[in-house]
Amino acid sequence: MSQFLSERRLRSVKVTSERWQRRAIFVLGGIAVGAAAVGLAMLADLAQLAFAALVAKSRYASLLVTPLGFALSVFLTNRFFPNSQGSGIPQAIAARQLTDQAARGRLVSMRIAVGKVLLTLLGLLCGASAGREGPTVQVGASIMFALGRMSPRRQPGLILAGAAAGVSAAFNTPLAGIVFGIEEMSREFEVRTSGLIIGAVIAAGLTSLALVGNYTYFGSSATMLGHGADWLAVPLCGVAGGLAGGLFSRVIIATARGLPAAPGRIFKQHPIPFALFCGIGVALCGLASGDMIYGTGYAQVKDALDSNTLLPWHFSLLKLAATAFSAVSGIPGGIFSPSLAVGAGLGSDVAQLFPTAPLGAIMLLGMVSYFAGVVQAPITAFVIVTEMSDNHAMVVPLMAAALIAYATSRLVCHEGIYHALAKGFLQTGPDVTR
Repeated sequence: MSQFLSERRLRSVKVTSERWQRRAIFVLGGIAVGAAAVGLAMLADLAQLAFAALVAKSRYASLLVTPLGFALSVFLTNRFFPNSQGSGIPQAIAARQLTDQAARGRLVSMRIAVGKVLLTLLGLLCGASAGREGPTVQVGASIMFALGRMSPRRQPGLILAGAAAGVSAAFNTPLAGIVFGIEEMSREFEVRTSGLIIGAVIAAGLTSLALVGNYTYFGSSATMLGHGADWLAVPLCGVAGGLAGGLFSRVIIATARGLPAAPGRIFKQHPIPFALFCGIGVALCGLASGDMIYGTGYAQVKDALDSNTLLPWHFSLLKLAATAFSAVSGIPGGIFSPSLAVGAGLGSDVAQLFPTAPLGAIMLLGMVSYFAGVVQAPITAFVIVTEMSDNHAMVVPLMAAALIAYATSRLVCHEGIYHALAKGFLQTGPDVTR
């Protein structure tokens, strides 16, 4: 009897120890992800400033630097860091769905995390229209997966937690991180791991706060729609953003799956010349825009919101084109921030039809609409824009615009961009190069 009680006590101690070990891994992982997100954000800002200084001295330098930078980035990606291309969110989604640990390791690993950071910075350094938030998701998933090797249960919940913590720390939007994990990464609520995932998000958020302080991505805004005709901007932005976002997604998905006939074969067989071609496209968009479309687009949108001034009418179109060139080129880089910038430009264009309406409010509607149209995750879209602007007065119109955009986007593109691209990694295996 005493031996039975002793064995039972040992089992209980072992289970308790494993449980606390798992909790510690989630918290430590959240801290590491938060620190990595802050470091990438700071370095990304420096890279964009360096490129801006270059084009300030010679506007036409982009015609040389951007294509060569794209070609170099694709070469390094394919040669040394395969599966680090693009935003990284499809890789994290695919890794979570895979059951083989080795296959997961080829999509999320510390090697890929290092390559993702370096090559995302290279892209921004040469003027790519790309963001750092998607890459932060893959970096976060990679860090959690690496720490998970110490866990008695190597579970996909770690990848989900790393991705959610990455979004939270990248934008200082903890609620959006949690919603993104549920709506986009898993598309279901997991009761067993929900507490641990929230713990990782909190740890990442606190780390970000400790390193850079509390901030709102686009600053605090009290703008809101007035009465009557102003509310017509909600369905108008929703439809326009949904159509544009769905079209963008469809182009990216079609290119990733392979264009038909000879062009598709040429692009797939010669990725470096194709990247060079895409870099030229970005540089031409930059010249046409007056050097406004390079990088994440954050500075241009923040200035427009702060000064309450319209963005140029061509900003949204050229930013969309430059982001498409960057996304299909095969370089590492995300589409979160550029999509918000495109949406802000779209909202600025719509605002000209409502001269008495507050410009900032309609720009926020454009952001949420286009972003929801691209990712087809309406809850994530309105939560993230609400947190970024600290504007709770716009919650209802943002929700309505996001839902309209989602429904409209589905008419153009039948599946969300991240899950559609994730299928490529699941069907062809994690050794694909683009």
